[in-house]
Amino acid sequence: MDAQDIANDLVAAERERKAIAQFSDQHPEFDLATAYRAQKAFVQAKLDAGERLVGYKLGLTSRNKQQAMGVDAPLYGRVTSGMISTYDEPVRLDRFIHPRVESEIAFLLARDVSPPATVTSVLAATDVVFGAVDVLDSRYEGFRFTLTDVVADNASAGAFYLGPVARRPDELPDLRLIGCVVRVDGEVAMTAASAAVMGHPAASVAWLANQLVAEGETLRAGQFVFSGGVTAPVPVVAAGSVTFEFDGLGAIEVRGA
Repeated sequence: MDAQDIANDLVAAERERKAIAQFSDQHPEFDLATAYRAQKAFVQAKLDAGERLVGYKLGLTSRNKQQAMGVDAPLYGRVTSGMISTYDEPVRLDRFIHPRVESEIAFLLARDVSPPATVTSVLAATDVVFGAVDVLDSRYEGFRFTLTDVVADNASAGAFYLGPVARRPDELPDLRLIGCVVRVDGEVAMTAASAAVMGHPAASVAWLANQLVAEGETLRAGQFVFSGGVTAPVPVVAAGSVTFEFDGLGAIEVRGA
């Protein structure tokens, strides 16, 4: 399979808001190395259009999600400036195919994170953390994909919201114990704690820093890292609202429009 051809199909799907069949159905030989090359080409199209790389996102950071996909490690995607949404701006349903939202802990780095990275070194390199929302928008029909498909699709990245409160890690009692309550149209739908992300959100950032070395990349000062879903994704619907309430990090209400 040609990584650029895959990227071109994904660019067209995103532009036209038309879901496509997953590539692995027709190409069982589709491997992870090709998928990450396709991801870079997919994101490069955004950079060529004037966006900037502002960070990374992680996925499959919980054991339950990894077991469901038959893998034993997370995946990552890239975040560009055009994906950062203004706080309280609605999710425009005419921009996405079938958006879903999930809660995350986002890190803003004050210093580069060099391998071998650890939870301790990530926290030392972090400026502040935020509660955040990841707007997922798979370019595949029925939100159905394999590992290689979702990697090529830039980990289903659609948009991101940063919460209204920023805290230094040492201002929080324990970053593993940030609770999140998810309300759908005002009703509690689920709760979780940030330890759902690899036992500690900074552990997923450390994993990413170590993984990027193989790509010749480094987590840089000033970049954001969205560390992975604390809670399960929730669909966004017209006139509906999903609110994420984070202990010590404020609340984010996401509305469909």
